[in-house]
Amino acid sequence: MALKSTIFKAELQLADLDRGHFGDYTLTIARHPSETDERMMVRLLAFALNASETLTFGRGLSATEDEADLQDLDATGSVERWIDVGLPDEKLIRRACNRARHVMVLSYGGRTAEIWWQQTQGKVSGQKNLRVLSLSVEEGKALASLAARGMRLQCTIQDGVIWLGGDSSQVELAPKVLFPSEMA
Repeated sequence: MALKSTIFKAELQLADLDRGHFGDYTLTIARHPSETDERMMVRLLAFALNASETLTFGRGLSATEDEADLQDLDATGSVERWIDVGLPDEKLIRRACNRARHVMVLSYGGRTAEIWWQQTQGKVSGQKNLRVLSLSVEEGKALASLAARGMRLQCTIQDGVIWLGGDSSQVELAPKVLFPSEMA
C-alpha cells in the first residue's frame, strides 16, 4: 500500500515591501512521504516570495517533471510563473523557460547546491526569464524548524531579506541571487 501525503495547514500573513504586495493566505500543503520538512518549508517560502491570488502548489514529488512545484496561471490558462525548489535538471529549467513568462528556482542544500549550480549555470545562462536563488544550509535548517501541522506565520520581505516566523520562533533569511548575476 502506498503511503499518503501528510497535510499541513498554514495561515500566512504577508508583507512584501519589495513588490508592494500584502495579503493573508490560508494554505494547504501536502507533504509527500519522501519529502522533508525542509523541502516543504522551502516550497512555502517560494510561495511567500511570489504570492498572488492565483499562485498554486503543484502535486509535488509524485508528479511528473512537466509540473512545477508552484505555478501561477493567467486568465487564458498560460503559465505566468513556474517555480521549482531544489536542484532541477537543466533540461527542465530550459523547458520551463519556454513555457512560462517567469521562472524561478529556489535551491538549497549547501555544497550539493553549489555543485549543481556550477554544472547548470552555463547551460541556462541564455535564459532571459530565469531567476535562481539559493538558501544556505543554516537557512534551510532554520526553515525546517518552523514546520508544524498547523502554522500561523508572519512574513515580511524587504530589500531581499525575509523575516518569517510564528509566535514561538522567527528566522531571518537572505537568499543569495545566483542568476541573473549582479554583473548581468
